[in-house]
Amino acid sequence: MNSGKTIFSQIMEYPPSYEFRLYVKRYRGQYKIKSFSCWDQFLCMSFAQLTYRESLRDIQACLRGNQPKLYHMGFRGNVSRNTLAHANQVRDWRIYADFAHLLIGQARILYAHEDFGVQLKQTVYAFFVFQVALFRPFSGQE
Repeated sequence: MNSGKTIFSQIMEYPPSYEFRLYVKRYRGQYKIKSFSCWDQFLCMSFAQLTYRESLRDIQACLRGNQPKLYHMGFRGNVSRNTLAHANQVRDWRIYADFAHLLIGQARILYAHEDFGVQLKQTVYAFFVFQVALFRPFSGQE
């Protein structure tokens, strides 16, 4: 039986939570939020990114399969598809954009003198990004 931390929780120790909380406060991300925090949303979307989840249903099913471990992975709120969809719809995207810029800045410092085997004239950023269908509006003509 595992007596240590999960790999996911070890990875999530690296993003600076203090700065993340500053961005949440700046953009009032916790306004009228009771249980599913911005950090829980960040953890869900990071988990989805790292495990190649393709939809909210897929994210929710995978996290529900790990229900006993969620607390140890850092999740404090209940993760449901509806809660995650609502959070993705109403939370200010600038929280996560500013946080991404902070992380990019840290990565640039860490890897400034690394040789990647390719000589480039300008900085290149590569992100693996996928689109998660948050909701599908009902048009009544289907």
